[in-house]
Amino acid sequence: MNSSRGIRTPDQRLRVFVSSTLKELASERKAARAAIERLRLAPVMFELGARPHPPRDLYRSYLEQSDVFVGIYGDRYGWVAPGEDVSGLADEYLLSPRTMPKLIYIRESEGREPRLTELLDRIRSDDSASFKYFSDPRELRGFLEADLAVLLAERFDQSRVVPETLPHGAETVVPDGDDQVRLPVPLTGLVGRDKELEALDRMLRGGSVRLLTLTGPGGIGKSRLAIAAAGRAASKFPGGVRFVDFSAVREPALVFSTIAQALGVRDIGDTPVIDKLATAMRSRRILLILDNFEQIVEAAPSLSELLVVAPSLTLLVTSRSLLRVSAERSFPVGPLELPDAGSGFRPDDVVGIPAVALFVERAHAVKPDFEVTDANVDAVVGICRALDGVPLALELAAAKIRVLSPTSMLERLDRLLSFLGDGPRDLPARQQTLRQTIEWSTQMLSDDEKSLLAATGVFEGGFSLEAIESVWDQEREHDTLGVLGVLVDSSLVRQQDSGGRSYFSLLATVKAYAVECLEESGDLADFRERHARYFIALGLEAEAELETRKQHDWMVRLTDDCDNLRAVERYLLATEDWERATGFAWTLYIFWWVGGHLGEVRRWMETVLASGATLSDLATAVALYYTRAITFWQDPDGQVVPGLTESAELFRRGGDPPGEALTRISLALALLASAEPDPVGADEQLNRSLEIFREADDTWGESVTLVTLGRVDLLRQDIEAAFARFSHSLALARELDDDLGETIALHHLGWAHVVMGDLPAAEGSFRESLGLSLRLGHDEGIAYGLEGMVATAASGGDIERAGRLLGASERVREQGGIYNAPTFSFHDQWVAQIRSSPAATTFEEARVAGRTLSALDAAAYALEQNPAPGEKTGDG
Repeated sequence: MNSSRGIRTPDQRLRVFVSSTLKELASERKAARAAIERLRLAPVMFELGARPHPPRDLYRSYLEQSDVFVGIYGDRYGWVAPGEDVSGLADEYLLSPRTMPKLIYIRESEGREPRLTELLDRIRSDDSASFKYFSDPRELRGFLEADLAVLLAERFDQSRVVPETLPHGAETVVPDGDDQVRLPVPLTGLVGRDKELEALDRMLRGGSVRLLTLTGPGGIGKSRLAIAAAGRAASKFPGGVRFVDFSAVREPALVFSTIAQALGVRDIGDTPVIDKLATAMRSRRILLILDNFEQIVEAAPSLSELLVVAPSLTLLVTSRSLLRVSAERSFPVGPLELPDAGSGFRPDDVVGIPAVALFVERAHAVKPDFEVTDANVDAVVGICRALDGVPLALELAAAKIRVLSPTSMLERLDRLLSFLGDGPRDLPARQQTLRQTIEWSTQMLSDDEKSLLAATGVFEGGFSLEAIESVWDQEREHDTLGVLGVLVDSSLVRQQDSGGRSYFSLLATVKAYAVECLEESGDLADFRERHARYFIALGLEAEAELETRKQHDWMVRLTDDCDNLRAVERYLLATEDWERATGFAWTLYIFWWVGGHLGEVRRWMETVLASGATLSDLATAVALYYTRAITFWQDPDGQVVPGLTESAELFRRGGDPPGEALTRISLALALLASAEPDPVGADEQLNRSLEIFREADDTWGESVTLVTLGRVDLLRQDIEAAFARFSHSLALARELDDDLGETIALHHLGWAHVVMGDLPAAEGSFRESLGLSLRLGHDEGIAYGLEGMVATAASGGDIERAGRLLGASERVREQGGIYNAPTFSFHDQWVAQIRSSPAATTFEEARVAGRTLSALDAAAYALEQNPAPGEKTGDG
């Protein structure tokens, strides 16, 4: 694997592009998907809406976003589209980057088409490709799973850079390691912005500009330009480049938590988010794009605060208005360059002018044979001038070239823009032009298409086909997919694949127009309620499956819809629907917890309690739980234990046994972490919790409680009891196929082995737990696994290894905002012993070196040694 390409951090899976014919190899494609998902990687396939030969731009874009190329070949060469020389199958291989690792699988056959044989001969000569023959889908799945695992292991070896020695206490600016640049990858190239890119590159690389705001009306191309500029200047920012989308953010208070989410920093409410961000970014030279910031421009002073606590941070902001803070440098983004006024243009003179070039490129996407000719050149120039060179307006107009000639389009534009000229006068001229162009685009839509476009306005961040179908067509009377397809073809809605599902989104300007349509028709309230009902139902569907083997798939799906989930909660709070607000928050407890969103949930529940409204027992129980359980070890006012005690009682009265049992676990932890620990009381709460979970036949809850009871046993030095609890918890987690529960149980089993003196068994449990955490993309589990191995390395006398693992775990925690209650920190005693020994200097130098390792590199380092002889895993 090419070591120059960054491997992704655990919060974003690697993408595996799968190339094959569709119908012929349907079973093989299914086997490949299963193998890829088994390793928790993301398959990039064309099952949904697949076409025999998609445009080259689509292939190229999907390949650019992928990390590994997998080619599966049978007998057929594939369909060759009119005007093309090669099939889509061959095109995908030819367009794959030279540096991308390629795994090639050829089905045994004696009837292969000649052109496919020629392609395979060419592939065999590619030294970046490895290939194998297979006989059936089952064998293919085994090959692919094993080969991907080896590929990842090799990648870890190539990408790891660990300095042998670093000065004691040396400060370093650490590269982010895995996936240094994480930006959206547009499906089309940037046209006509060379001068702007050069100017922005100078400003970003100069080092004196730390807050740069790109301003201009909606649709002018600020976001697209910012992404291109950030990608171009990425080498200046070894700490990483990140894109933060604020299009769905309406509350200034959410600025820090939104940035934290983009950086993978967990907001669980235990510490102010600004403090976590300061820790995560203090030694990183990092660039953040803050997109669509105009909605919360009053929060601009927060950005100044962020720049103070993160001295190596640079912000690139897109906004329709200036932020007006002291550190700001502005960069107005204007329209694309237009041809001079006049007529009698020649095609060769205008096709290179940016506005015309963009129009022509977008026109080619829907009408590949479109060309600027002597007959239509004046009309094309007229269209570009009528639309003021606004990129989005040009794109919307170009999408109509399939049904309108340039002359017909210009005539319609002239009439409509004149008719709409009395629109909102408080909008800038070019903003009026864009809005009018959007409205012009909708004039050619059917009533159903207009209605569906309006309905999309209630979604935040994007939506699935199932979601828009449920919200817009509740009675299932319409062809939602067909209608949506028209909006995609018209460039009003954008489509992408996510986890094998189609996902759709709107530009902020189009979304604003859709919301206006709902407001004007009086349907906005109705559609917001429909939107809420759909996601409440989705939450109920997810609730039980978040405790099973489907947890990972649901986490991906809910993460895609996180902005919508937040919008539902805001809607319920705004309408003072306290019962549904608390119920919805409780339904998705596991998602909020694992996804690191508990801090935001806590603020929602504080709003509920502050309302003074009369609440049901269950609503009060939920609100008390979320506002008390998150920081059970930080209770200066003594409110946690009474609050959780009341919450447990209210869950009991409200008829929610699992809720009561879960609350009693948190109550037990609070009793142990209080200024005067109460182990007896904690034991009573945990045993009652276990009893309730068992009565309710809640295996997941029983598994969680057993781990907590085992932790208490460890603290009391009752090792045999702890070992039995952890082993039982592991068995239950495996029974449920609950990977997260298995990870937690294995980790604690490792600590029991450490205390018992069985280092090989401890190492085995920690290794298995760490491997599962890697597959899950669970940073907290990675940190715990590294800390467990600190103890085994220290106990085995490998001081340097222990130091590196500790430094790596510190970095994972700091950059992920993952802190731990000190009462339950098990590895500290081994660290303290080393620091008071003659090996302290060696240990400290290794710890500093370990802090240069990313999460994945650290895990690879931890796992690289062969298991010790006699290593045992599982339940011992």
